[in-house]
Amino acid sequence: MSDPQAIGTRLRHVLELMEADIARVYTDAGLGWYRPRFSAYIRLLAAGGAHSIRALAEGVGVTHSAASQTVAQMRRDGLVTLEAGADARQRIVRLTERAVGLLPFLDAEWAATAAAATELDAELPCSLGVLLGAVEEALGRRSLRERIGDVGLADLAGGVGE
Repeated sequence: MSDPQAIGTRLRHVLELMEADIARVYTDAGLGWYRPRFSAYIRLLAAGGAHSIRALAEGVGVTHSAASQTVAQMRRDGLVTLEAGADARQRIVRLTERAVGLLPFLDAEWAATAAAATELDAELPCSLGVLLGAVEEALGRRSLRERIGDVGLADLAGGVGE
């Protein structure tokens, strides 16, 4: 078993396991080029129409930079178009016909993944979704940085690196 204190490493590992399995579902369906992270963007655009990259970032819950990179990949894969917004800095993202054609499969995969997550939750001592929500709330109240500072690490670091 890995170090129980290596929380970041363990979270990344669990995420990698889950994303790899979802990617295999796409590969099995003949969509090996498709990235699972695209689904949240496509679902948001399908439900609400065109969005700015900033609005997509907020809706998906990622940074503007992460959304911009994902949208660029989606554009290369023919899933979205980009056009200038009212402001020269703003770009508007729209689904292409290719993306719209994928919606029935994506909706079915999303529902199947939600059902699989519910099944996984039933095997855990507590719901992963509820636990992650509680972690996000706790960190919103008080960051990990603040908590680290409480143990006096800043005092120990002193002039390290100077």
